[in-house]
Amino acid sequence: MPIKVANGLPAREILEKENIFVMDEDRAMHQDIRPIQILILNLMPLKEDTELQILRELSNTPLQIDCTFMRMRSHQSKNTSKSHLDTFYTTFDQIRKKHYDGMIVTGAPVELLEFEQVDYWEEIEQVFSWINTHVTSTIFLCWGAQAAMYYYYGLKKKYLGKKLFGIYEHKVFNRKVPLVRGFDDEFVMPHSRYTEVPARAISACPELTILAQSKEAGVFLCMAENGRKIYVMGHPEYDRMQLRREYERDKKKGLDIQIPANYFPDDDPGNKPLLLWRAHANNLYTNWLNYYVYQSTPYDLDGTPWGEEIPDTYSEKSII
Repeated sequence: MPIKVANGLPAREILEKENIFVMDEDRAMHQDIRPIQILILNLMPLKEDTELQILRELSNTPLQIDCTFMRMRSHQSKNTSKSHLDTFYTTFDQIRKKHYDGMIVTGAPVELLEFEQVDYWEEIEQVFSWINTHVTSTIFLCWGAQAAMYYYYGLKKKYLGKKLFGIYEHKVFNRKVPLVRGFDDEFVMPHSRYTEVPARAISACPELTILAQSKEAGVFLCMAENGRKIYVMGHPEYDRMQLRREYERDKKKGLDIQIPANYFPDDDPGNKPLLLWRAHANNLYTNWLNYYVYQSTPYDLDGTPWGEEIPDTYSEKSII
């Protein structure tokens, strides 16, 4: 089944070249079916790259998916054009009355700041509160996962001393949990971050269940509330070349950046990286959509299955 995207979204042409079925808004209007509504809060600086990566992962399912992209209104993007944001993105105040089957909150390059120092922190707190009553299941990625753990459970992030950067092995725990159904005992995933939420703190949090962990990279995957909240500490959505682009970017900036671990064959940046995580990344998103979104969501999204509506306290004055 197709992914429904906004007319004119640049990622559509690339997805179609990859033989991924993409449906535009005009054709979707003639389909007698309720698609799964997915909201994507894109906090990454190069938003078009992230759009493509996430849409690619959501394509491996028989479900029809309608994706909406959201940005933080309290943050001014320096790497994505205003015309692109105005055309293809919504803001929280525009959608806060709606309900969604699923949501993805991406990472963001703000790890070295305290959460309260992030210019959109007050706004994202409003979003995290809203998620409790307006979204069936949410995946939080990398910094998004750390921020959500801090907001929901008070877990603090820890600076690692240097960037955790590369492809790392992980082991699966709690194999009977549907989110890791079909996973191998060991698998690899990309990481690119300076901070972590320590495994000991996550293990001690009664609300959280660890599903996959790495000796080098720490906790990769955990969940809460029977899958209503899913925390992914790495970047399963990354394409083959993303770590190379980040490595070359940081080198041009003069940063003390190491070669991504276990990424370039023979640790030679001149060699083409092997794509070793795509199958498990696809499996993660497919399991999420099937077991925690499609099979859990109400048919009628006009009401919320999760309790009372939160007070309508959000306004332009409440954020920067």
